[in-house]
Amino acid sequence: MPHTFRTHARSPARMRSLPLLAAALTLALAACSDGNVKTESGAPARPQQAWNDAPPPPPLSSTIPRDVSVPQSDPNLQDLQDDFDLFSWQSFVAVNWPAGPDGNPQSGATIGPDVPTVWENWKESREIFLPGGATPPPWGQDTPPPAVCKGLGDATLRLTQVGKTPNVLDESAEPFETGPLIDQNGQYVRFAILTNQDMFDNIVGNGLYSKAGQEKFAKPANFALPKGSPKVGAIMVKSAWKVMGAGDDAKRFHTAKALVYTNPGEHEGVQAACKLQTVGLVGLHIAHKTQGEPQWVWSSFEHVDNAPSQGEPIDKAHYNFFNKSCTTCQVNQPPPRPWNPNNSYTQPTQVMRAIPLTDSTKRLNATYQALLNKNHPGTVWANYQLISTQWPTNPTNPIDPLGNPAPTFLANTTMETYIQGRVPKGSSSCMDCHNDATMHNGRPADFTYLLQRAQ
Repeated sequence: MPHTFRTHARSPARMRSLPLLAAALTLALAACSDGNVKTESGAPARPQQAWNDAPPPPPLSSTIPRDVSVPQSDPNLQDLQDDFDLFSWQSFVAVNWPAGPDGNPQSGATIGPDVPTVWENWKESREIFLPGGATPPPWGQDTPPPAVCKGLGDATLRLTQVGKTPNVLDESAEPFETGPLIDQNGQYVRFAILTNQDMFDNIVGNGLYSKAGQEKFAKPANFALPKGSPKVGAIMVKSAWKVMGAGDDAKRFHTAKALVYTNPGEHEGVQAACKLQTVGLVGLHIAHKTQGEPQWVWSSFEHVDNAPSQGEPIDKAHYNFFNKSCTTCQVNQPPPRPWNPNNSYTQPTQVMRAIPLTDSTKRLNATYQALLNKNHPGTVWANYQLISTQWPTNPTNPIDPLGNPAPTFLANTTMETYIQGRVPKGSSSCMDCHNDATMHNGRPADFTYLLQRAQ
């Protein structure tokens, strides 16, 4: 696990102001398609504190921040969003730091080369929730790959899902409209969910990896750390990958050798299959249960070439999930059935971003992309961008367990492709969706659906 440090605690002024600002924040951020967030009075927000006229962000570091730092004495709405976005970028850099042989940040290394990362050494969900509710092997010890994958060679990853939730082919585990995502080469995007050691230890220590263990536990799951704990806290990383193929410039992606497995249990008639393939990272969610945010902090990143945003210029020569030449393609619609990842070609998905990035987020992205390129010229990591960070504006709200999330909606085009937008209870909101998560015993699962995978 990476070493951690404590950032500045959330200021008392922030704690006083949040209840007063929560209602306005939800409306302001949800309505800001052009990035011009307004304060309660309607006046423009103050200039961003960390990447415009003030000192630049902290140096690139392999240290995962434990919580958000709020340096302002009286932060306004935009200040707080900026603080959380900065936290997201610090987290992204830290988890993508080159990993040493033990999976921790490599001594003497720096982020830049396209090499295995820290988070890729964490526990994949299918290594935790095993058939028959078996006890997962200790941290640092892998489970055998699926039988059909044996003998294909060494791989950094095992990609066993065709959606960010399992069983996406029969839609049984997704609360909204869903379906597989198909790239411009007609290939299925693959997914993986991994947890850090703090989350893994909580699951194993409380027996939550099995249905029987959850019944015995007999209370809601709780991934919160004891007050004053030196640990970083529970983190989930959800990743989306496309198979490198025609038209793809692998030098623009973080790539990995992966055992790409088609699970026959996800849909009747699909045969087990496995290939050793080079895949490129196109989407990354980082969900972090911090001490100050019991609803977790949800950071969403994508490759810069994924898709254009509605209402903005379509100016790239190539997109991963958008065909500029197709005038009849339906936007953000699942491919026609039947769905079978073993098919050699499937109709590509025509994707557009429904809610453009805010101006502030674009500025922070440009700042970090420049820092990464300065640190390691030509680095693949400069080809990724923060979409936004969802966080609780009032985490202790006694009448709203969601904590008044901001922004109201957050969607990654690779993971919530078909549920983008601003429809209450219909469009993607990390906190709103995950607040409904339960274990097999019906008790709350602390904002994660992973525990439903217990057998």
